[in-house]
Amino acid sequence: MLRFVLVGGINTLTFYGCYRLLLLVLPYFAAYTLAFLLSMVGSFLMNTYFTYRTRPSWRKFALFPLTNVTNYLVQSAGLIALVHWMGMSKKIAPLVAAVIAVPFTYLLARRILLTTGAARRVAAADSAPGQDPDPGTVRRAGR
Repeated sequence: MLRFVLVGGINTLTFYGCYRLLLLVLPYFAAYTLAFLLSMVGSFLMNTYFTYRTRPSWRKFALFPLTNVTNYLVQSAGLIALVHWMGMSKKIAPLVAAVIAVPFTYLLARRILLTTGAARRVAAADSAPGQDPDPGTVRRAGR
């Protein structure tokens, strides 16, 4: 989770920089959407190599947008609610909405980027501390 948050922080800064630049020439929601799409490829690569320490594949790349769709929906709803209903600045609202989306995105990304067997072993180990669900596997540190 710590690596995911670190990658998410880097990705958020990249996204936010793009958003602020695009905000100069586009309406806020169009700037948000385009910045979101631009940051997706970097997010995929950072999460495969650093967060989950797995190799990227075309299959994972094709499925990875599911994490971003979830993230996009949660953040979009948060962005609209924060700007229109709560009166928050459209310059700050995307950052607050991003924090709200972190748990949803983490769980879905873990499910997609880890192989099915690895995801089951990690989930089982997380739910039953001290018991390795598959004695023949060695878990990496940090998971």
